[in-house]
Amino acid sequence: MAEGEMESIVPSALNTGRETGTLVEVKFQKNSYRIQKYLEAEPKALGVTQIMLSLFFLSTIGLNWSFYSSHIPVIIKAIFSSPSIIAGSVAIAAQNLHLPTLKACLGLQVLACVFSVIPFIISSDLILDQPIFQYCWDNHNSTSQINMCDRLWSIYEHIMGIEMLVQATQIALSATLAAFCCKVIQCCSPRDNVPVIVVNAPPGPQ
Repeated sequence: MAEGEMESIVPSALNTGRETGTLVEVKFQKNSYRIQKYLEAEPKALGVTQIMLSLFFLSTIGLNWSFYSSHIPVIIKAIFSSPSIIAGSVAIAAQNLHLPTLKACLGLQVLACVFSVIPFIISSDLILDQPIFQYCWDNHNSTSQINMCDRLWSIYEHIMGIEMLVQATQIALSATLAAFCCKVIQCCSPRDNVPVIVVNAPPGPQ
């Protein structure tokens, strides 16, 4: 059924005289404003936030590259956090309420949500990996040098905590946008119909 098309569900049996047409009909019309619900999520603001947080996350990885003893987990974090940039861009583009764009937005948001879990887990594991800075304590014995190592480790813990906070926020943003996309394209909710009462005036006397 096309957008806005009416479907007759319950015609009444009220007739007058020799007229056989119904006077009152109850019809159900597809809610043409349902697609507007996507705009209630403020997709432009959430999409821009997704992009900026992803760029911030990648910048923290670049600035602290030398701190990592193994670069493989860092590369994995960078790869799995990048889809949020694309997902945020599509979320902004979906403001035109074009159905294929909304479907693409839903798929990318689900993907970004799942991918953001992986950097979160890696960051939580790295924050417990104290041997990364073990060489600092092993090679220095003076009190001032040990204090410097402690400060470096404290800074590293704060950086990992910020990364985890960024990824947790990305998960929440992706889940929110995916939920609103899901409502609009009706893949997770029943069809939304609005009852419309149509009154048919009887024809005048000939």
